[in-house]
Amino acid sequence: MALRRLELAIDPSNFHYTEPDFERPPFHIPEEIKVRMLEKIKFLYGRDKAPGCFRELERIMKVYYAFKTPEMIEWERTVFPTVDRFKEDDVILITYPDQMVSDGTETPLKMLYELSIKHLKGVFNTIHILPFYPYSSDRGFSVIDYEQVEPRFGTWDDILNIKSQFRLMFDAVINHVSSKSRWFQEFLYQNPDYLDFFTSFSSEDAIPTEELSRVVRPRTSPLLTAYDTVEGKRHLWTTFGPDQIDLNYTNPKVLQRVVEILLYYVRRGADLLRLDAVTYLWCDLATVCAHIAQTHTIIKLIRDVLDAVAPHVTIVTETNAPHELNISYFGNGHDEAQMIYNFALPPLVLRAFQTQNASTLTKWAMGIKKFSDTTTYLNFLDSHDGIGVMGAQGILSREEIDEMAARVVELGGYVSYKDNGDGTVSPYELNITWESAINPDGQKEDDDTNIKRYLSSRSIALVLMGVPAIYIHGLLGSKNDPSAVIRDNQKRSIARARIEKKFFEEVTERDLTTAYRFIEMIKKRVNEKAFHPNAAQTVFDAGGCFFSVLRTSLDNTEHIISVANVTCEEQIFSFNIATLGIYREYWYDLFTGRFVEADKDGNMVFRMEPYQVLWLKSL
Repeated sequence: MALRRLELAIDPSNFHYTEPDFERPPFHIPEEIKVRMLEKIKFLYGRDKAPGCFRELERIMKVYYAFKTPEMIEWERTVFPTVDRFKEDDVILITYPDQMVSDGTETPLKMLYELSIKHLKGVFNTIHILPFYPYSSDRGFSVIDYEQVEPRFGTWDDILNIKSQFRLMFDAVINHVSSKSRWFQEFLYQNPDYLDFFTSFSSEDAIPTEELSRVVRPRTSPLLTAYDTVEGKRHLWTTFGPDQIDLNYTNPKVLQRVVEILLYYVRRGADLLRLDAVTYLWCDLATVCAHIAQTHTIIKLIRDVLDAVAPHVTIVTETNAPHELNISYFGNGHDEAQMIYNFALPPLVLRAFQTQNASTLTKWAMGIKKFSDTTTYLNFLDSHDGIGVMGAQGILSREEIDEMAARVVELGGYVSYKDNGDGTVSPYELNITWESAINPDGQKEDDDTNIKRYLSSRSIALVLMGVPAIYIHGLLGSKNDPSAVIRDNQKRSIARARIEKKFFEEVTERDLTTAYRFIEMIKKRVNEKAFHPNAAQTVFDAGGCFFSVLRTSLDNTEHIISVANVTCEEQIFSFNIATLGIYREYWYDLFTGRFVEADKDGNMVFRMEPYQVLWLKSL
């Protein structure tokens, strides 16, 4: 029997009380989860510390449980186990909390709510609000206070209003905190309770050169940053920069406070928790300090906590890494992240359109398989950071990545580099909007061709197995904002421009715009059960001019063949679909209503315009 849809089955305002109910019986961790948790805690902190660490985590879970309403408890007990976690109509919008601006007095979060209801309901059902907490730098990713909404953006009530209509993804920026945070200020005061919240050294030479050279990190800035404390100068571990101080997870108190914050986010409406920069969670100088066993164990421990008290919440890991390392965050398919960012996809799609050849993309996508019934990919092409390239390592050569980066620079974008630990650097991400990367200024093609090229590239992330996620500038087809780079002295700002409310309304309503046509494409997608994240997928090679994939619904009753022409010329598509195990004679295109016929042997032949996309559904 097909599983039902995961809905907000009860009024979101009934998910949690504003005050805990300690009169009802306390929560008890199921024995099998307790055993799993203790095993992980012993691995992380040793047998002596494990009982005390577990008791504190248990207390935190009991407190969270006391906030849950009876309606939510019943929903999770009786309804949630029978539903799909994700379905074909799941599409995620990614936006900053202050992305929209206007001349009015309404706060950005109120504006986001109103515009989403009016223009995006039925297109997106989930909104990923990038960090909305008070911060000191990096557009929110240097958090001062985890438990507050930045007053300039709005309030927790504004978040709850959005929650009433959409599922929400919150950023859990748990690798580091702001240098202006209370935790770090207490460290500077040398409060004994916070001395081990961070990894500190007496001098910048405290780490031997051979150990330092092993450390993998996505920046070229110094790893250690000097700060003056009440007891003198200390040198802090700062993976991402001097204002982002890494937390020290070798101290169990750090893990306990982070778990408390994550459950607070669940109380405040989070359905998905994006674990930002989780790759670098654990510092062990005997290792490369990235993707190590302790990091995976912490994520699995967080999964145990959520499975016990908030099983509807999805863990999403953001790990800009080579594909094989990236998918390791699925664990065994049932014990770690339920969703991972598909970091190989953006650079491979970009490369396909730069070269007008999808062969490498096709070969890689042929290997993408369902990991388990409870895991899936977050398919995206661009983000607030730009286009990461680490996922393409081992798929594209170093020369191909360098060529792709050089092309981005020619188009007015930037390249951010990472320190390889051996004195060399290599591209880490391309700072450019997707529109500027795909449709460079000065192209001779008319606007319609540019839009077709853009939508052809975007269609690939819509049809592959997984859940599509679309950055708001990707939805609108925004060009680079070079003035923001100068203003902020930050390469990433090129793709982070604020959007006038009036402009947003115009481009989403006018039928000749990129945004309008992209929205119409998404509307087609969300109504087709063959695009369910777990629906069968067969990527097939119909020649380098095309990216082609067959999706088959879970009940095996519906089939869709998606074909995207990645070239600027008319092409002849010719393929024998019988080789895919499909023996359907008549198909029609979901975009044009045009019918396509396969002969009795399964041969399908038709012309495709430059950058045309067809979604052929079997009759």
